[in-house]
Amino acid sequence: MKALPKTIAEIDTPAVLIDIDRARANIARAQAHADRAGLTLRPHIKTHKLPFWAGEQIAAGAVGLTVQKLGEAEVMADAGFHDLFLPYNILGPDKRARLAALHRRARMSVTADSATVIHGLAETFTDPDHPLPVLIECDTGMGRCGVQSPEAALALARQIAAAKGLSFGGLMTYPPAGRPGEATQWLRAARGLLDGAGLPCPVISSGGTPDIWRAETGGVVTEYRPGTYIYMDRYCIAKGVGSADDCALTVLTTIVSRPVPGRAILDAGSKALTSDLLGQPDHGEIVGHPGARVTGLSEEHGTVTLPKDSPLAVGDRVRVLPNHACPVSNLFDEVYLVSGERVVECLPVAARGRVG
Repeated sequence: MKALPKTIAEIDTPAVLIDIDRARANIARAQAHADRAGLTLRPHIKTHKLPFWAGEQIAAGAVGLTVQKLGEAEVMADAGFHDLFLPYNILGPDKRARLAALHRRARMSVTADSATVIHGLAETFTDPDHPLPVLIECDTGMGRCGVQSPEAALALARQIAAAKGLSFGGLMTYPPAGRPGEATQWLRAARGLLDGAGLPCPVISSGGTPDIWRAETGGVVTEYRPGTYIYMDRYCIAKGVGSADDCALTVLTTIVSRPVPGRAILDAGSKALTSDLLGQPDHGEIVGHPGARVTGLSEEHGTVTLPKDSPLAVGDRVRVLPNHACPVSNLFDEVYLVSGERVVECLPVAARGRVG
C-alpha cells in the first residue's frame, strides 16, 4: 500500500482533489434549505460515488440516497445504506433478479414509465407482505424518460396498485433547469387525478442542483434529489447556484509543454476532464489564473489558452475547475480529500464504472 501524501505537492498528476471543508459546507447548506422548505432531501450519489460522502449526507439529515444504476445501489447497500431510490426503468430478468436481491436487504424503490416495465416488475415481485414501491416517472419538460400526461400517470398508477407484489410509491420528475414552475403545474394536475381516483400519492420527488434554491414549496413536491450540489462546478456557477469559492472538486494537473506564446498543454485530457460543455465555451478554467481556459481536449492532453502575459511555465502544477463534476468522478479510481494544502485521505471511488 502506497503511503498517503501529506500535502498536495506530493500528489502525482493528474488527480482529483476534493476540498473537504467546501463539500461539508455544501451538504450543510442544502440540508438546511430543504429543512426550511419542508422537503425531505434524498441526495444523488452519482456525483461522488463514495460511501464516505453518502454517510455524511445521511448524518446531516438526508432521508435516504438516490442511485442511478443497480451497480451503484449494490455498492451503497454493501456499505450499509438501506433506503435507496433507483429512478430508472429496470428491464430484463437479470436486472430484475439483482433488484430483488437488493430488495431483500434494503428498502428499494424504483420508477417506471410504461406498462411493459411494470409488467416485468410484477412478474418478479409477488410478495404482498414485502412489496416493491414503484414511482411513475413524469416528463415535465425535460424530454427524456417519463409519461407524457397526468392521465398516463394515473393509468400506470392503477396498474401498479393492482399488482400484488408492487405498491404505488408516488410521482418522480427531473425537470429542465430553470423551469420548476412548469413541473409544479404538471405534478399538481397528476396528484389531483390520483386523489380523485382514491390513490394516495406518498411521495412527489423532483431534483436538479440548478434549481435547488428554488425547490418548490407550494405543497406539491415533497422530496428533492440534488447531486452536483456537494461539489459544485462551472455549470452550477453559470446557473447561479454558487460561486467558485463553493466548488469542492478540481483536477490537479501539470503543464507539460508551452509550445507557443498563449498556449499551454496539460497532462490531463479527455480521460481526466469531461468533454461536457453544458453551455460553456470551453472545458474548464485554471484556478487562480484569470483568463486561462481549457479550450481543447485530446485523450491525454489538455490545451489551455493563456493571456499573453501569463507566467505559467513547463512543470508548473495547476488546478482545473471543470464544467461538470459528475463525469470527472467516474474517470478516476481514487480521489484525494484535502483541507487547504493538507491531504486528509485518499478514497477509492467505490461506485466508479458500476453499471446495470
